[in-house]
Amino acid sequence: MASAAEQLAQNFSFASIGKAEELKKRIWFALGALIVYRLCTYIPLPGIDANALENMFASLGGGFLDMVNTFSGGALQRMSIITLGIMPYISASIIMQLLTTMSSHFAQLKKEGEQGRKKINQYTRYGTVVLTIVQGYAMATSLETQAGVVVDPGFFFRFTTVVTLVGGTMFLMWLGEQITQRGIGNGISLIIFAGIVAELPGTIAQAFELNRAGSMSLTILLAMIIGAAALIWFIVLCERAQRRIVIQYPKRQQGNRMMQGDTSHLPMKLNVSGVIPPIFASSILLMPLSIAGFYSAGGPEWLTTVTSVLGPGRPVYVALYILLIVFFAFFYTAVVFNPEDTADNLKKHGGFVPGIRPGARTAEYLDYVLTRLTVIGSAYLSIVCVIPEILISQAAVPFYLGGTSLLIVVNVTMDTVSQIHSHLMAQQYEGLLKKARIKGKGARR
Repeated sequence: MASAAEQLAQNFSFASIGKAEELKKRIWFALGALIVYRLCTYIPLPGIDANALENMFASLGGGFLDMVNTFSGGALQRMSIITLGIMPYISASIIMQLLTTMSSHFAQLKKEGEQGRKKINQYTRYGTVVLTIVQGYAMATSLETQAGVVVDPGFFFRFTTVVTLVGGTMFLMWLGEQITQRGIGNGISLIIFAGIVAELPGTIAQAFELNRAGSMSLTILLAMIIGAAALIWFIVLCERAQRRIVIQYPKRQQGNRMMQGDTSHLPMKLNVSGVIPPIFASSILLMPLSIAGFYSAGGPEWLTTVTSVLGPGRPVYVALYILLIVFFAFFYTAVVFNPEDTADNLKKHGGFVPGIRPGARTAEYLDYVLTRLTVIGSAYLSIVCVIPEILISQAAVPFYLGGTSLLIVVNVTMDTVSQIHSHLMAQQYEGLLKKARIKGKGARR
């Protein structure tokens, strides 16, 4: 007699998606929302000369602007109404998460459950508006320093730019929340994913065109293709890696029956924080420096020096990027996994780690294992995000195709496929339960 899990594995196929009505609605909603997002990247800001903007990017390209443009799905290069993208919201989320660990007031809100979470989300939205206003004003004034880009510089242009960018960012934030609630996957991550994927075909075509024109050797092109494939394999390998801690449950009595002891395991991923550290680190580094990049063409000499020193692949940029990735890897891991709570839950249910006393000793052991995993996980994230950028800068590749982009694409793809699989498994469980009820009714007759 096959078990329920075996029956699910045998019956699972992508054809079953057609039978899952709710899942189909979620997938179509997510696709529709992402199409709306892509359309928004083509709506330009008012008061911008498109030809002058194109010439400006041609002269300033190859640095931070290309990186930010990749994460924004080309919105920066077209200077659209969602030029700032979702980055202000991510920055506000970082600030709020830091405040929950530093402020007793916000820590108390976090413990209040659903009501506290709603208040924190509201504060995050307010923070997003403030950050978007600051970044939008900085971008408007920086555009005015570029000759001919702004048709009519002045207060009215700055005001309309700030209002438009605030509206665009808040719309993207709302769209991401709608995808999370009514679609499939994490909405914010999917928006970043869609922006990167939309730019990948153009980047690949540009690479082949440079090879055809003789600007890039065939050796470098093949090395980039092989390196990207190897990097994707390495990401999948590390993301699926986990440490399984054996958990034992003793014999226990339920009513008049004696239940046998059971053995299970507690899976702990190598990279608990997922793709959050690179996204947070990028949001902190890229947007301020991209605005500085606009200013550098006509600004003071020290600003030009700063943007050149902090260019992709430069030692200072690499050091800051690694430090931020490691910090957010440890910080976010501490937020999502609490060893004390896990140890208390195991103790309540009678579970224990063999050789470790339940309670505080188990919490210390879990914290020790988690710390070692996070060290390896943060090193893995740093290697994936930084090494490709160093190699690309050394090879003088005139476009951006970094490990951070591939990491986000692979992670979001795996997470979305996992959620689709979970929906299908739940649907098949319901089907098995219905069949069991029908058979039960037939037997009673």
